Amino acid sequence: MDRARILAFLRSLRGEMKKSRFKIWLRAFLLAQFSALFCLYFFRDIGHGYFSWKGVAMVFAGFIPVGALLSLIVPMKADEALGAVTLSLDRVYLFLIWFLVIAKLILGRVPFFTPEADFIMSAILGIMFGRLGGIGLRVRQLKLQYGFIQNKTLKVTPQV
Repeated sequence: MDRARILAFLRSLRGEMKKSRFKIWLRAFLLAQFSALFCLYFFRDIGHGYFSWKGVAMVFAGFIPVGALLSLIVPMKADEALGAVTLSLDRVYLFLIWFLVIAKLILGRVPFFTPEADFIMSAILGIMFGRLGGIGLRVRQLKLQYGFIQNKTLKVTPQV
């Protein structure tokens, strides 16, 4: 390949990576990875009596609205030339998740802070889940608004 073709390919790849579909799948993949890793810690810590599944569920559910609120500050716009919604990096969320992950790593090393580390892991998962859902809803709204997709409502007719 010549240089111009390589540059054109890289530009098109960069454009694809900015599209909402790629970004949403990437976030879903990261959520799955964090969930799998944290579940190993939860099984261990709950088995040792440091935390409970009820506690995990309550903290997780309590932080879903925080994630949904964080989804409102994600920079996104409808790109009519691409016919897609593009997302940009959200520095606030990135800082928050890294801060919480580092806090979890530090607290997880101190045995009597294990419940706090489990609380943080549950909070991270709730925030990630709420944010992913909020982003999905915002992207769908923008796609409908700009005509990238059509609103297909399911019509149910009663059977008599």
